[in-house]
Amino acid sequence: MWNFIGNAFLWTLAFYGLFEIIRTIIFFFTYSSKKGDGIYLILAVKNQENSIEGFLRSVLFKILYGKENSIKEIIVTDLNSVDNTKGIIQKMAVDYDCVKFVSGKECIEILEELDS
Repeated sequence: MWNFIGNAFLWTLAFYGLFEIIRTIIFFFTYSSKKGDGIYLILAVKNQENSIEGFLRSVLFKILYGKENSIKEIIVTDLNSVDNTKGIIQKMAVDYDCVKFVSGKECIEILEELDS
């Protein structure tokens, strides 16, 4: 009796392992077709006039002068700030090619494109 229960338990684990392997393979082939050439940093900010430029410059410093070469683009969207956050982001997007300023709608479209 215990032999049967032990074998049933081992077979259950074996089938579960096989299922996980198949699921991992499917996941790999499904998501490996995406832009796998680096990290795209997507930021949604609101009323961050005092800190957004320093944050972006610290990330840019790591990208341009440091050893961080996996970040390919910084995509920033403003969530209706009432301060000068939007202006700061737009200026930095002009100054640096890897910073991209998008509207909230464009940001959602980018996320949907990555999801499909």
